[in-house]
Amino acid sequence: MTQQIPLVDYLVLGERPHLVANTCRSCGARFFDRRNVCANCFGTSFEKVDIEPTGEVRAFTIVSQAAPGIDVPFVSALIDCAGTSVRGNIIGIEPDPDNLRLGMQVKLKTYSLGMDDRGNEAIGFGFEPST
Repeated sequence: MTQQIPLVDYLVLGERPHLVANTCRSCGARFFDRRNVCANCFGTSFEKVDIEPTGEVRAFTIVSQAAPGIDVPFVSALIDCAGTSVRGNIIGIEPDPDNLRLGMQVKLKTYSLGMDDRGNEAIGFGFEPST
């Protein structure tokens, strides 16, 4: 039996793919990686919170040099998803400055990264323009 496996722990697959952050119960800071202590207030209690799958591009760069095996160019961006800052690539668009703008509305999109020998499919995410 094959299954889809998210590339990162904070990507939730299914009918409504979305990201999940760890939110500090003391100050509300959000982190996508596992934390023992909040980097903002040193709190030690966290809860999971679903992140809005739509957002606005706050910053971007077109990457033209990368590690061997990484296709370039691509667009790396900082997305504001209803107050949560998310780093991700802009996909489904030519990586050309004429196609990008600050404030551009985007939505989360999952895609296949490939399959292993047993048919398990790795799934990644990016953001594509929503208009």
